[in-house]
Amino acid sequence: MDKQVKHGFKPVIDNQCQILILGSMPSVQSRAGSFYYLHPQNRFWRVLTALFNLDFVSAGILQKQDLLLKLHIALYDVIDSCQITGSADSSIKNVKPINLEALLKLAPIKQIYLNGSKAYTLFKKHFPARQSMAMPLLSTSAASARYSLVDLINQWSCIKKNLN
Repeated sequence: MDKQVKHGFKPVIDNQCQILILGSMPSVQSRAGSFYYLHPQNRFWRVLTALFNLDFVSAGILQKQDLLLKLHIALYDVIDSCQITGSADSSIKNVKPINLEALLKLAPIKQIYLNGSKAYTLFKKHFPARQSMAMPLLSTSAASARYSLVDLINQWSCIKKNLN
C-alpha cells in the first residue's frame, strides 16, 4: 500500500491577496523543490507570464512569490496529504484536505480558482460551503496536453477581472 504523502510546504499568501489559485497536489518535482509547478512541462508559469506580462518563467522561487503577492494572488493546493503514485492525479486517494477556513482568514479572498478538474472535484467534495467562490480552470499540467497554451491563456484570463 502507498504511504501517505504530505504536501510539505506553505501557501503563498499575504493579507492583500484577493484571489486564491488551488491545485490538487504538488508534483514529485515540486515536492522535492518545495515550491509550486516546478515540473518543466507544467505550463502554469507560462500562463501567468502571458497574462500579466511579467517573467514568471525565468524568475527564481522568491521572485515568483514576490510577483504573485504583488498581483495579490495567493497560491496553494486542495490536498494537505494523500496517497499518490508519482505525480498522477488519477492515483490520488485517502485525501486529507487543507484547512481552507484558516487560510481564508489570512486574506480578503474574493474568488478561488481551481487548476484542473481533480482540484475542482476535491474542492467541491471537501468544501461544499465555499463552492460559490470556486471556479474550475483547465489544468496547466503536462498531462492535459490536449489543451494548447493559447487555450489555457484564454481561459485563465478570467482571473484578471477579480484583481484591483
